[in-house]
Amino acid sequence: MYGEDDLLPLSGLQHLTFCERRWALVQVESLWEENRFTAEGRLLHERAHSSEIESRPGVLIRRTLPLRSFRLGISGQADIVEFESTPDPGRGIQLPERRGFWRPFPIEYKRHKDRGGSRAFSVQLCAQAICLEEMLGVAVPAGAVYDGTTRRRSPVEFTAELRETVERGATRMHELYRLRLTPAPVYTKLCEKCSMLEVCQPKALTKWSSVGRYLASALKNTERDSGGSPS
Repeated sequence: MYGEDDLLPLSGLQHLTFCERRWALVQVESLWEENRFTAEGRLLHERAHSSEIESRPGVLIRRTLPLRSFRLGISGQADIVEFESTPDPGRGIQLPERRGFWRPFPIEYKRHKDRGGSRAFSVQLCAQAICLEEMLGVAVPAGAVYDGTTRRRSPVEFTAELRETVERGATRMHELYRLRLTPAPVYTKLCEKCSMLEVCQPKALTKWSSVGRYLASALKNTERDSGGSPS
C-alpha cells in the first residue's frame, strides 16, 4: 500500500502504455510540450468537465470525479462516471438522496481512437475502474471510451488481462519514478505526431544509441579475435 504522498497521476498510465520515455519526460523531468492534437484533447476534456451533476431516468451523471487507489499508488479524476440504476444491491451502491442502488460506469473522453494498436486509453479507463472499486467497494466490470472525432462510445470490458496490464504499469511508473530514470528513445512512426517530439529527439538519439551499440560490439569482437584487451 502507498501513502498519500506517494500517489502518482493516474493519467500517466496512458502515457506509459504509449511510451515509457514520454511518461518519464513529463513526470520525472517535468517537461511538456503541447501541439494541435493535445490542445484539441484538452478542449474536449474541458467540455466534458463543464458541469458537475446531471441526471436522466435511470442514470446519474457525475463529472470530474476525484479518484485514488492506495494499492496501485495513483490518483486523478474521471471525466464522467454514469451511475446506472440496478435492482441488485450486490451490483451497486447507495447514493445520497437517491433511492435504490447504482452501478458505476466510467467514461473517458478522447479526441480520437487509440493509434497503432495501442491500448493506452483502455488501460487508463481500467485504472479508473480499479480506483472506483477500491473507493466504493463494488465491482466495475466495464466502461467506455468516447471518441470525439466520431462522437461515439467504444465499450471496454475490464478483463483480468487488462487489469494485470494496469497493475504492471502502475508498478513500472513507481519504479521509474523512484530511480528517476528516463528510458532511451525507440523511434516509430507514431513519434511524428507526439507533442514531445522536439524535446524527445527520438531519431537523433536512437541513431546515436545504435552507433554506440555498434562500437561496443566491434570492440568486443576485436578483443575476442586478439585474445585479450587491445594495447
